[in-house]
Amino acid sequence: MNRVNTNSLLVLAALAVVAVIAAIIVTSNREPASESPPGPSVALPELRDRINDVTGVTVIAAEKKPVVTLVRGDQGWTIKEKGDYPANTGKLRELLLKIAGASLLEPKTENAERYPELGVEDVERQDASGVLLSFDGLGKPVQLIVGKISRQADGTFVRRPGDKQSWLAKGALQVEREPEQWLDKALADIPSDRIAEVVLTRPSGKPLRLYKTAPDDKDYKVADIPSGRELKDASAVSALASTLSGLNLVDALPDGSSSPPAQDQIVKARYRTFDGLTVDVQAWKQDDKRLARFSAMLDNAVADAHIQAEQAKAKADYEAKNKEAAKSTEENTEQSANTPDPAPLAVTDPAKDREQRLEALNREVETLNRRFARWSFVIPEYKYANMDKSLDDVLNPVADKKDGPKEKQTKKSGKR
Repeated sequence: MNRVNTNSLLVLAALAVVAVIAAIIVTSNREPASESPPGPSVALPELRDRINDVTGVTVIAAEKKPVVTLVRGDQGWTIKEKGDYPANTGKLRELLLKIAGASLLEPKTENAERYPELGVEDVERQDASGVLLSFDGLGKPVQLIVGKISRQADGTFVRRPGDKQSWLAKGALQVEREPEQWLDKALADIPSDRIAEVVLTRPSGKPLRLYKTAPDDKDYKVADIPSGRELKDASAVSALASTLSGLNLVDALPDGSSSPPAQDQIVKARYRTFDGLTVDVQAWKQDDKRLARFSAMLDNAVADAHIQAEQAKAKADYEAKNKEAAKSTEENTEQSANTPDPAPLAVTDPAKDREQRLEALNREVETLNRRFARWSFVIPEYKYANMDKSLDDVLNPVADKKDGPKEKQTKKSGKR
């Protein structure tokens, strides 16, 4: 009987093993088959930890034409197609970070005939809609075709040249194809409260000169207003001093590509600051664009006078604080005595303070002229309009003198 029981247990055990194996087979059959072997986790792993090693970025469009060439040299990043004008490094770094961190979300087609649907066809094609990004400085060519953006999946279709597999990569990888879109567009930023005088001169018409005698003056005065004439709007006049504040270029044209017209077609503007900086502008119209050339200089006499005035003010302010602190101590108030701040350099060492201030001003002039030299700039139309003004533009129209006699004549006729 024991022998029979033992045989029964063995049979049951065998049946249990068979059942487990069958269950495993059924379960595995229900799982979806992998469409392709596992791929890389990011679009360009070579770039992920080596952004700072990149020395060049080229954007290549249809027919394998380089449309933007960004190069890192001794003067930083520049744009070859714009005569080596400085590039917007913030914008470039943003693109590099996005590409380096673009994880691959899912594989897409391997069929070359369907590449155009995603914009990842080879850029040798005449009708290629994507761009090929090529990165230099990484030891070997590193390239990526960037295609259309998928709005539904918050991603961009990409493919490495030579690889059949295309992918959906995370993030909107927007690549500008126009060189001017990569320019460092900051041209000048001199706030209006620093401007002491503005002189605007048209080829015809009376020059317009506005000025302040002190930085704290609310509005600018207008010089040489004819007797009997009045300003239209004092605030509008003051706004003319803000032209150099937040001035961004639209495009930069190297010397030789655009020459100024004759003098009788040029608008001139001069901006002088309280601390001695002077910026001269020549501006003109060319087709539907507004172009300008700039230069900067420092008036050392004005700079010295301003520094002396600032030092005198700093000394007076410091002495006033000392006096207030001493008075508080003598009164022995419940509150702690006011302790003045440490004496500023303008008080402790006026000569060194003057040297530092002049150095900063000269450095500013050097920076501006390095940016201005060898270029004509396309500027916003409203900035040009601020320079294209004459004295008559800011004054109320001259009263029609013919109206007076006519009115009197009418009154006399009525009395009769």
